[in-house]
Amino acid sequence: MSMSSGRVWPYILGGAITLVFGFCIATIVVTSKADIQPSDSYMTYYQDADANANKLIKATLAFDKKYTIEYIPKKLTSKDATVSFSVKDKHGKSIENAQIILAISRPEVEKFNKTIKNPKEVNGTYVFSGLEFAKAGVWNLIAKVSVGKDYKFYNIKADTRNANFYEF
Repeated sequence: MSMSSGRVWPYILGGAITLVFGFCIATIVVTSKADIQPSDSYMTYYQDADANANKLIKATLAFDKKYTIEYIPKKLTSKDATVSFSVKDKHGKSIENAQIILAISRPEVEKFNKTIKNPKEVNGTYVFSGLEFAKAGVWNLIAKVSVGKDYKFYNIKADTRNANFYEF
């Protein structure tokens, strides 16, 4: 009796089901080992930023109703650089009790990431000085600005090769 008489189909079906089940398990194993990347916008992981998107948007709107933040462009160099921000209320009065955390990162590369706290404050201008950028080129500057319970994330791209290049 030959295998072509109809007994081969259960083996093929069983093999196909086993193969599909094996691919499903392999997919789960591979994706569970994947890196979770930090967000370029909110100093947290993409998954956390996505889960808290409404909270982050509401916080930004509440901050913007009361305060303004401004990046004060200065020549950004690789060595001994300075990054400054001005925080004011809606009447133009400088805020002197803001807390600012600055995260510096290269696009697509995590090994140069730094977080700096406690800037020097002078009349509502917050200055991070003595910064070192490991490579020339574009850098992400992400500031979390807090005044009391209100907070906002302020994102800038700046280039150490061109002092006039920065974007929000």
